[in-house]
Amino acid sequence: MMKASKRLRLSNPCHFLATGFGSGLSPVAPGTMGSLASIPIWLLLIQLSWPFYFLLLILSIGLGIYLCHRTAKDMQVHDDGSIVWDEFVGMWITLMALPENNWQWVALGFVLFRTLDIWKPWPIRWFDRNVSGGIGIMLDDIIAGLAAAAIICCLASRISLI
Repeated sequence: MMKASKRLRLSNPCHFLATGFGSGLSPVAPGTMGSLASIPIWLLLIQLSWPFYFLLLILSIGLGIYLCHRTAKDMQVHDDGSIVWDEFVGMWITLMALPENNWQWVALGFVLFRTLDIWKPWPIRWFDRNVSGGIGIMLDDIIAGLAAAAIICCLASRISLI
């Protein structure tokens, strides 16, 4: 049986984007590498006005559903670790909640998102196990991003009260 990664073709735009411009091909912690690779793009996104950032985020979710579904189907695996577009979107959701754009808040957002994405507490785990296709691949990371963003908002409000 052919290994799933052998079915990837970075010359295919869907595969290239789904693997986070190749960052998901890291032999060590591909999801973490994909999350890290999303940060430079986020630095470009935050230059946009809030409505355009939000619009691009929504478009990235829609595109991600297609990319992840298509790539997983081509690889003949539900959610291969090399597919990291979902981590990109999850990080962008997390980082949009930062009260300040400094490295400490970015690092905290990264750690929170990765912890929730790896640990998958309820309801993230339920969606990961029960929703299939591109939506399933994307949804658990979207929820992890929303949860991490909520934690950041709570922490930011507590810090501002001190």
